[in-house]
Amino acid sequence: MPQPPLIVHIIYRLGVGGLENGLVNLINAMPPEAYRHAIVCLKDSTDFKLRLTRADVAVYELHKREGQDWHSFVALYRLLKKLRPSIVHTRNLAAIEYQIAAFCAGVPGRVHGEHGWDVFDPNGTNVKYQWVRRVLKRFIHRFIPLSRHLESYLLDKVHVTPRKIRRIINGVDTRIFYPRTGARQTLDGCPFALTDDELVIGTIGRMHGVKDQITLVKAFILACQGAEADSRHLRLVIIGDGPLRAEAVALLEAAGVAGQAWLPGARDDIAEINRRLDVFVLPSQAEGISNTILEAMASGLPVLATAVGGNPELVVDGVTGRLTPANNAEVMAAHLLAYSHDAQMRHEQGRQGYQRLQEHFSLAAMVANYQAVYDSFFQKE
Repeated sequence: MPQPPLIVHIIYRLGVGGLENGLVNLINAMPPEAYRHAIVCLKDSTDFKLRLTRADVAVYELHKREGQDWHSFVALYRLLKKLRPSIVHTRNLAAIEYQIAAFCAGVPGRVHGEHGWDVFDPNGTNVKYQWVRRVLKRFIHRFIPLSRHLESYLLDKVHVTPRKIRRIINGVDTRIFYPRTGARQTLDGCPFALTDDELVIGTIGRMHGVKDQITLVKAFILACQGAEADSRHLRLVIIGDGPLRAEAVALLEAAGVAGQAWLPGARDDIAEINRRLDVFVLPSQAEGISNTILEAMASGLPVLATAVGGNPELVVDGVTGRLTPANNAEVMAAHLLAYSHDAQMRHEQGRQGYQRLQEHFSLAAMVANYQAVYDSFFQKE
């Protein structure tokens, strides 16, 4: 019996992140009899690969050097000739130019996903990056943007023909992410008692660039200063590591509220952490479709997010959470205080968000949509 077709997924690095989490979820949930999978990391991989539940998924590392590394193109070309995949699926700007290697290796199906903006182009206005995509689009058969914002970018700025675009929103595994029931339990490593009279505000993500956790830290400090007697009940949890972490800690210490914050770095118990939160915040300056928002919704949390990228597709302002301007700590602080004073609003928005997640952002729907794109390469015209 012949083996299922092989899909080679090319990403920059297999570490903690929304793009990587979505890829792992897709591979784990897709029926093994449909496709085989391999992951090529332009840089390297981390223990995040242990989240792959299929034993037949190989992970390759090219250890690409910084800048233009022609050796990595040759290495990928040789690997693709050896693996002979039916489909290559690159993701984001860092990997798109490797579609040339896939073309030269004779890979018949070539897919590119746009998951979010590059750190050096947070709003998609960089003309150079637009031209890079315009030149390379001739090598790509299908584009998969995750948000309407990214879809419009491909249509209006890159001039991709509509028939080559299929928008697919991420889905969440609700067997892992689900609302808390009963009293809030303590969490290993957390310095807080996590009693019901504490309001725990949290965010999860790499601490760098456009993720902008610094605005959330400033908003938390303002909320503590404005909450008067209630300020001692406010707690801040920031999960993730990166160059912004030290700056965030310094700001909290200078304001005298470091004892009310927990910044442990990267963690692998995200679902458990979500079930300890009261409000989830995404302070990014730019986003595609955020996995962390979807996971928060699946956890029954109200979501306070910046009104950028795909966030307004997920968060219904005033219904499942609130939308706030990017890089505006004052407005964000006002929303945090409103949540701190209105438990009923928190609970109702969390309930509405959970219902919306169940109806529109299931993992099964995401897998089916991706599989339909892959299946299209085997259908006769």
